[in-house]
This record gives sequence, C-alpha cells and structure tokens, in this order.
Amino acid sequence: MASGSGSSKNDFRRKWDKDEYENLAQKRLVEERERERRDGKTAPPVKRDLLRHRDYKVDLESKLGKTIVITKTTPQAEMGGYYCNVCDCVVKDSINFLDHINGKKHQRNLGMSMRVERSSLDQVKKRFEVNKKKLEEKQKEYDFEERMKELREEEEKAKAYKKEKQKERKRRAEEDVDFEEDEEMAAVMGFSGFGSSKKSH
Repeated sequence: MASGSGSSKNDFRRKWDKDEYENLAQKRLVEERERERRDGKTAPPVKRDLLRHRDYKVDLESKLGKTIVITKTTPQAEMGGYYCNVCDCVVKDSINFLDHINGKKHQRNLGMSMRVERSSLDQVKKRFEVNKKKLEEKQKEYDFEERMKELREEEEKAKAYKKEKQKERKRRAEEDVDFEEDEEMAAVMGFSGFGSSKKSH
C-alpha cells in the first residue's frame, strides 16, 4: 500500500506500490470474468442504429423575444433556455443547443451511434438522377410565355407610374400659376410683398 517511510526525512509525500495495485486490478478482472462464465451472462454489446436525418424542424425561434418569470418551483422544462426532453437537460443558448442535439450523448440517448451509413454507388447514382429531374422540372416551369406576360405587366406598371408623375407635375404647375396670380393681385391692391424687407425703387 502506501509506504510512509521516504528515502529522506524531508520527503512527506506518500509513495504507492504500483506493482501491488496492478496485481489487485488483474485479480479483480479475472474474478469478474469467472463470475460471468459461471452465471452464463455475458453482456451482449449494445447495437445502435446508424445516424439518420432529423425528421422534424428544430424550434429555435418560438421563445425568441419572450419574457418568462422563473421561480424555484418552475419545472425544468419551462426554465429559461432550450430544454431537451430526450436528455432531460436545459441548454442556455441556441448554438449550444444545436451542438447538444448533434452531439454524442444525445444521439446515444436516441439509440443511434455516430456512424453514418455508407452509401453504395447505386444510391449515389439514384440521388444524382433525382436531383437532375428536379432541375429539369424547374426549367420547364420557367415558361417563355409566362416571362413575357410578367414583362408586359412590369411595363404597364411603369407606364402607370409615369402617368401619375406627369399628373402630379401638372398639378404643381397649376398651383404655381395660381400663386403668381395672387402675387399680381396683391401688387394691384398695394401690397408689395409678404416677408421681404427690401424696398423697390
């Protein structure tokens, strides 16, 4: 075990006999293996599923900007932060929550390992074909006539906007003319001008 007597009188640190503890650990391992053989209960290795895509959307924005009063009796699920019902824990911010749900502990609690299924060549080819079909469908949807119709509508909107601008300019011009007539009338009545301190000779 621990030998209190050191090589020098000033050395007060405990010294451990490593060989003795190594032998004890070996004996314990041998006893555990023998006990398992006698009982016939060898623990089978845990078989976990391969990593899969998430089939739900992660809700990060539902509590955004909301205020919650937290007391001592508030359940853990309703406390501030993001609650993981699989691991029964609360994470304080969204980045750590995403790290948690993508992490090893969470995936193990879901019954998945961190290994991803290896795709075969046929699966990759099928995936390329599906993506190619999607691109072709999008190109078919982009029809020439519809585009021409959109362009005509945009031109009509631009024309209507120009007409509105012209009408507005005409209204302003008419208001200016009315204002000039008012100035002439004021001069005839003897008012030289409003607000000007200059005297005309």
